[in-house]
Amino acid sequence: MKKAEAYGLSATGIGFDFAKVNERSRVVAGQMAKGVEFLFRKNKVDYFIGTGLVNAPGMVSITSGEHKGKFFKAKNIMVATGCKMRRIPGLEFDGVRVMTSREALASKHFPKSIVIVGAGAIGVEFAYFYNAFGSKVTLVEMLPQILPVEDEDVSKALQRSFEKQGVVMHVGTKCENFRVGKGSVKVDLVSGESRTTIEAEVVLSAIGVVANLEGVLAPTLKPELEKNYLKVGDDYRTTIPGIYGAGDIIGPPWLAHVATYEAMSAVNGMFGHGKPKRIKNYPGCTYCQPQVASIGLTEKAARAKGLSINIGKFPFTASGKAVASAETEGFVKVVADSKTGEIYGAHIIGSEATELIAEYSLAMELEATVDEVHQTIHAHPTLSEAVMEAAASSFGEAIHI
Repeated sequence: MKKAEAYGLSATGIGFDFAKVNERSRVVAGQMAKGVEFLFRKNKVDYFIGTGLVNAPGMVSITSGEHKGKFFKAKNIMVATGCKMRRIPGLEFDGVRVMTSREALASKHFPKSIVIVGAGAIGVEFAYFYNAFGSKVTLVEMLPQILPVEDEDVSKALQRSFEKQGVVMHVGTKCENFRVGKGSVKVDLVSGESRTTIEAEVVLSAIGVVANLEGVLAPTLKPELEKNYLKVGDDYRTTIPGIYGAGDIIGPPWLAHVATYEAMSAVNGMFGHGKPKRIKNYPGCTYCQPQVASIGLTEKAARAKGLSINIGKFPFTASGKAVASAETEGFVKVVADSKTGEIYGAHIIGSEATELIAEYSLAMELEATVDEVHQTIHAHPTLSEAVMEAAASSFGEAIHI
């Protein structure tokens, strides 16, 4: 709306109601949850709302709510309790001055300034969100780059974009000595020998997640853990007979679509509908502007493995659709075997990146080569042409750059 004039449009008196913005997000989430309840009824699945406890192999009880005291017996039990936000030690999270993403999503108050600790996907998404509405945003990351799991080129491009948008960035920086006051929070930023103090209305912790295992299993049940997550085999079985785990509770990548795949694969295996499969290649998406999406190995990871690779890259500045849409930020980058053209990874930053990554996801699942992606006709004008051109570029055959 702020960029309307670039399209020959005019808009005046632009404003927002922050409480309604957050309220709509909760309405949408609730609508999707009701859709799942409908599917339960349609497929004759019984469900109960309450706190569940695995008392023993083959037995689950409800320990709170209107169904408290109810017991269930079953041959198989799946634990899919996910994760909860990691909290900064010694800092009280009051939902007003200090929040995690959970409290932020429920808040109806718009902060004029905010410090976000952690620049993974969650931190980056909230930084974009608050900055877009006009909040003064400071984003702090302990590691050398934002979005640490992404390709370095993508992270650097996003950092440049965020800085242009007005987000203040601090990488390679730690947050220490939080002082929560009545109307603001002060925190020290430490980078090497340098220490500075900043102040903001709100601090949001986005430093990661921890397994939600507390109170899930009876004290007598002690499954083997791996880095504090449930350890499971290729069939999703834990070390306790009859108890399975899937989703965030078994560890990274902590993605909803991966959790869904794992749970379906595990349950199908329980009932003999095919062999369970642990997923290796999966798309990761960050919902900011410009969007970020990736699958497979980064360039750095591929080189660390000693792979002989070619890099293909195509900028959205050369895409007719992107230019027409005034969305020319970013690029498509593909990492491929230098001899066979096998796709090791793909990385996209730009408009609709989270949609475009699906083509490379399918290509890698089918073991397609970059040449096969290149030789597939892509409609013009579309953003997906950039996917094709990046594939062509990996072997020096792109004609539009």
